[in-house]
Amino acid sequence: MAVLVVGTLDTKGAEVAFVRDLLERDGSTVLVLDVGVLREGDVPADVGAAEVAAAGGADLEALRAAGDRGAALRAMARGAAALVRDLVARGEVDGLLGLGGSGGSSVVAEVVRELPVGLPKLLVSTMASGDVSAYVGEGDLTLMHSVVDLAGLNVISRAVLRNAAAAIGAMASSYAAARTAPPEAGGRPLVAATMFGVTTPAVEVAKAELEERGYDVVVFHATGSGGRAMEALVRSGFFAGVLDLTTTEVADEVVGGVLSAGPGRLTGAAELGVPQVVSLGAVDMVNFGPRDSVPPQFDDRTLLVHNDTVTLMRTTPEEATVIGRTIGERVARSTGPVVAFVPAGGTSAIDVVDGPFWDPEADRAAAAAFREALAGTVEVVESDDDVNAPTFARAMARRLHDLVNGTRGETS
Repeated sequence: MAVLVVGTLDTKGAEVAFVRDLLERDGSTVLVLDVGVLREGDVPADVGAAEVAAAGGADLEALRAAGDRGAALRAMARGAAALVRDLVARGEVDGLLGLGGSGGSSVVAEVVRELPVGLPKLLVSTMASGDVSAYVGEGDLTLMHSVVDLAGLNVISRAVLRNAAAAIGAMASSYAAARTAPPEAGGRPLVAATMFGVTTPAVEVAKAELEERGYDVVVFHATGSGGRAMEALVRSGFFAGVLDLTTTEVADEVVGGVLSAGPGRLTGAAELGVPQVVSLGAVDMVNFGPRDSVPPQFDDRTLLVHNDTVTLMRTTPEEATVIGRTIGERVARSTGPVVAFVPAGGTSAIDVVDGPFWDPEADRAAAAAFREALAGTVEVVESDDDVNAPTFARAMARRLHDLVNGTRGETS
């Protein structure tokens, strides 16, 4: 198996050499890629800094002369990402180990965003004990805190790096074995599904229906990062279809909640033509943290303290109109088969008759805007059920099966 080690050899040469030697001792082939810009490193690189800079559209000497570290790191990140992407495409990398402080970690994070889910990625970083969302994003990067600064070898850094080398070596070995194994016969097609706590009953029923029809269902928690992860995996070609029952992240995007998935939500399947079935699950709510974190302008709104760390806010008819229209406009751009489902009986477990978020006016506003945006482009299935009714969930699952197979079936 082959492990790619990425580091700034001008400042982390001793550490890179240490893990390289450990990996080679244990049987790995090692490629070293240098993303340092300050000076030539003392450790030889298989892919030098000048080559990395050139791949990023820059000249290494010009970067050094300019003295702009931020610009230099961005250029090195672009170049490293392009080179690593090509190495992986040729099957020459079974795992990646990055070493870095704040600058080196940002470069490695940019690189691993280009890599497929499943390919082992490990970053030993001085930044790994804080907010690491900027490094991990929606990928499967593994982080290891360096504990001490990566500024030379000592008894602590050797212990951490020894563990890192052992970890990436084992992961790369497993990945290489799986990559070269004969393909499994009769693999089940994958379907992505979106779920929130208040739409769990629906997704569980739909999941069972789809599994009975021969699919494996991968469920994403609609918490912002979950939606972004699903969109990324859809774009990577993992899924035969998408059951986008829970589109609540758009409510947070529109109103300003903490669980927005951003403007890329509901775009992957639409642009790639992946069959999808879409509904308005949990668009009745916007998410905030603890009660005292809710912005003051919302103090007079209908709020529900879900637990000590999550407070839900009921959307108004005006907000619901924008939410429904936003979802509809994105779905209307679909280049593949799509069906939209509208649950007139409520959009979540708490948006039902006598529930704390029951607001028929807001639900009608969301549904009307949704339908209007889809008019003439997408089939809309109306139902008197609430979103968690088993009949509604099964109907969505069956229509997705029909779309994936290019057939026209029943919706109930």
